[in-house]
Amino acid sequence: MTALPVTRDEFAQLMIRFAPYEARPRVAVAVSGGADSLALALLAADWAGAAGGVATAVTVDHRLRPESGAEAAQVAAWLGRLGIAHAILPRTGPALAGDIQAEARAARYHLLEQWCASNGVLHLLTAHHLEDQGETLLLRLARGSGLYGLAGMPALAERAQCRILRPFLEVPKARLGATLAARGQDWIRDPSNRDPAFARVRLRQAEEILAAEGLGARRLAGTAQRLGQARHAFEPAVTRLLASGAWLHPAGFAWLDAARLFAEPAEVQLRALASLIACVGGADYPPRFDGLERLERDLAGGLAAGRTLGGCLIVPRRGKVLLCREPEAVAPSVSAIEAADIPWDGRFLADMPGAASDGLEIGALGADVVEADARLAAAVPPAARATLPAVRKAGRILAVPHLGYWFADRDGVPALRFRPVRPLSAAAFAVTAA
Repeated sequence: MTALPVTRDEFAQLMIRFAPYEARPRVAVAVSGGADSLALALLAADWAGAAGGVATAVTVDHRLRPESGAEAAQVAAWLGRLGIAHAILPRTGPALAGDIQAEARAARYHLLEQWCASNGVLHLLTAHHLEDQGETLLLRLARGSGLYGLAGMPALAERAQCRILRPFLEVPKARLGATLAARGQDWIRDPSNRDPAFARVRLRQAEEILAAEGLGARRLAGTAQRLGQARHAFEPAVTRLLASGAWLHPAGFAWLDAARLFAEPAEVQLRALASLIACVGGADYPPRFDGLERLERDLAGGLAAGRTLGGCLIVPRRGKVLLCREPEAVAPSVSAIEAADIPWDGRFLADMPGAASDGLEIGALGADVVEADARLAAAVPPAARATLPAVRKAGRILAVPHLGYWFADRDGVPALRFRPVRPLSAAAFAVTAA
């Protein structure tokens, strides 16, 4: 059967589920240059323009392939001819290593969200579609994910800087290609999308076999949707547990009431632990489900000593559980420049109050000892002190605000706020945006 294009009216119905918007909506569209994201850019530009707003396509150039810069320029030329604004965000820094796709995804979202924040854009659209949702379910099943992971991608995700909207989650990929074909628009063919080194590609190559066994994309995405509905119903219990049994300190560590934790069903316990670990660890995603299960069993069995998981140190103490940053996992120091919201370690944001002094750095206190305010120091457990943010210049500590230590005038020291990448309790999982 020939796939039908997504019409302007159909796209407007997909977008209305994410309302409300501004009177003249401004949206960003993540555009790689592939068929899916280009179709989204064209439809989003039509939709925003009809409402008196504007859609800007934003391309992240990861510089993973020699031709990536030329491809980004080609996307800009295509969209420019259609009157669609476009920005290119080159990724800088060290080369990606390890899980390249995961690291590239994290870098991409970081740059896109930064662009949204800098340009006052509240809505970031991505072109994840029906097949993507099915692949996500299979990948997470292979990793042993629990209910939360198997729910797949949410249609709407609230981030610190913007909302991420995925209007195509129920739309087959073939219809997005048909949308471009109907408009005579070409697209970029990324060879990495055919590289069997990547798990997603291997799953795509097995699509026919999976479909023959009843595991087609629509069945898989429908399963993720039903699990998403279960997750949505489950989340209030986790939020209540965190609200009544956890205490998050502005110095970036947390206490959890063990008795309150174990009064809940196992799934609620695991999700509460996952939320705390991701928040305190400054991570985008919680640790794997099997690690959480081992931790829950150890805590229930009377864990006698501390252990680590997800970049956190977990220590039982007098009927409570302390969760703080693992010292060995803390990020390197960063330069304090004349700017707001300078991130450090995925946990803190620094704001310079005025002109930045040359050579200022923000990093972990480590083993250094400073003269602390007795009241503030008493509130910070020894296990958490080494990971507190400290301000240094030429190796000398100028301030450790969370211990009340100030060697220098406060006017020249950045303000440090605990703003983790992942909040302890976020907006509810969105199965659809309705």
